[in-house]
Amino acid sequence: MPTAARFARASSRLAALFALLAPALACAADAPAPNKGDTAWMLTSTALVLLMSVPALGLFYGGLVRTKNMLSVLVQVFVGFSLVTVLWCIYGYSLAFTEGNSVIGGFSRLFLHGTFDPVTQNFSLASTFSRNTPLYELVYVAFQGTFAAITCCLILGSVVERMKFSAVLLFLFIWFTCSYCPIAHMVWYWPGPDAYTQTAHAAEVSATGGLVWRWGALDFAGGTVVHINAGVAGLVGAFVLGKRVGFGREPMAPHSLTMTMIGASLLWFGWFGFNAGSALEANGSAALAFMNTYLATACAVLSWTAGEWVAKGKPSMLGAASGAVAGLVAITPAAGNVGIPGAFAIGLGVGLVCLWGVTGLKRLMRADDSLDVFGVHAIGGIFGALMTGIFNAPALGGPGSVDWATGAVGYPGVGTQFLIQLKAVCLVFAWTAVVAYVALRIVKLLVGLRVAEEEEREGLDITSHGERAYDL
Repeated sequence: MPTAARFARASSRLAALFALLAPALACAADAPAPNKGDTAWMLTSTALVLLMSVPALGLFYGGLVRTKNMLSVLVQVFVGFSLVTVLWCIYGYSLAFTEGNSVIGGFSRLFLHGTFDPVTQNFSLASTFSRNTPLYELVYVAFQGTFAAITCCLILGSVVERMKFSAVLLFLFIWFTCSYCPIAHMVWYWPGPDAYTQTAHAAEVSATGGLVWRWGALDFAGGTVVHINAGVAGLVGAFVLGKRVGFGREPMAPHSLTMTMIGASLLWFGWFGFNAGSALEANGSAALAFMNTYLATACAVLSWTAGEWVAKGKPSMLGAASGAVAGLVAITPAAGNVGIPGAFAIGLGVGLVCLWGVTGLKRLMRADDSLDVFGVHAIGGIFGALMTGIFNAPALGGPGSVDWATGAVGYPGVGTQFLIQLKAVCLVFAWTAVVAYVALRIVKLLVGLRVAEEEEREGLDITSHGERAYDL
């Protein structure tokens, strides 16, 4: 066969091959890849949230207890954080952030199956809040894992100085499984913006999301999922366990406000990853969340300090640190959902609201919520969640909310959004209260809840862990 003829035949076969491969090649070329800047920001944010628990929360809580229980608090936070991290990677992430029903996810990501293929070296991708802007799913897993772990550790502040270590771990296992995972799914799971390809099918796509997300509730970084969830569980724990031996009769002052101040400062630092990282991208939404977190916290420090100064005659370091945490809690659901005016209002308001929560309200409830988890986290989370519904309004400086089917930004009205937020708060409040109560009863039957009275008097550092925080 002449050379020209062979060349022509080979060329035609090659052209036919390219024609067959064209769609696949075009798809591969068009497939968006994660942005390196977004990836770097999210890895940094994940590390910042980890710092919020280990060491920030440990030091904050540890400084507030008596010397004989300092080390026990550190151990509970350190080991509790580790336990929940492992559970998250085994099944928690799958239950919270895969498609299932409106209340709980499925099992497609057990042991993080499918997130990385060692044969093809391909990583699965997760959606962000922008079209064609994915994130490596493993980064999202790690980021959300730190949220789950710190939420469980927050509860411990209500039950310190009297709960068995074995009971702490068993309770965290049950509560994480039956409260955190379902609530995270209900509030935060949705199919992502890229799923909305046709307006006609928008309702079907939205129906795969979590129940509270489908209601239209706004929770940027965890007012309901983290703070109300943990705060209410802590209050239930305080009631079920009962008061500490000598409560109301013996002095139980914090043993080191210096450590508490260091812990609060580290919490403020790490919270930028918590809130600004929840934008899932290094973009304007992250910048807004960052600034709101910075501003609202400072406002809450001032309002709590001023309120305490007026009520008690002296401003305290404990009050300033508590105000900072209250501000961080309240701005969490609002961080990227309100404008600067909202940050001012939420920060100034929550300082006074939570000051009342740990004084007047605490006296009314008569519960030994040892480190005021309910008064700061639950009350601050409720306040922030409700105020988000108001200050999300564009007329009040907020960014409004997105209709993912059309991409349009709107706002349903103050009354409508406020009621949606209230409904979400009530659901989370009731859900976590029931789960916490049942979990504590199960734990009591299996291993018991409280240490013996003589062990409590001696201190959990020695009796539970055989160590001392300090050489006395």
